[in-house]
Amino acid sequence: MAQGIEFFKGSWQEALDQAKLENKQVFLDAYASWCGPCKNMAKNVFTQEQVGDFYNGQFINVKMDMEKGEGPRLSSELEVTAYPTYFYFDTNGVLVHRTMGQKPAEDFIKDGRNASNEKTQMVRLQRIYEDGNYD
Repeated sequence: MAQGIEFFKGSWQEALDQAKLENKQVFLDAYASWCGPCKNMAKNVFTQEQVGDFYNGQFINVKMDMEKGEGPRLSSELEVTAYPTYFYFDTNGVLVHRTMGQKPAEDFIKDGRNASNEKTQMVRLQRIYEDGNYD
């Protein structure tokens, strides 16, 4: 039994299909093999039981090297500018939240909670701001 995050084995489209089937959001860890903070997150945060409990319950989790396989195409589409970057998609594969960087488990779980709550999703808040509501 895995203690931390269980990452989906399969293509990006298969992960999206599985999310729809299970009525879960998708979490994408966009990383590069040479990235030190990415390695630290993989070794010290993703493996924690509390992180796995939350992410495995809420998301279909995908880990993708953005320089190999499907990575370059997705990296271009998602406009990845730094590693690690974390993307959160709704059950229909629409981007709803985005964060980045190395962080402690508590902050990483908070990111996931924000992505799971429509009121705190980055994409929604950005739209509200762009519509002129600065409150």
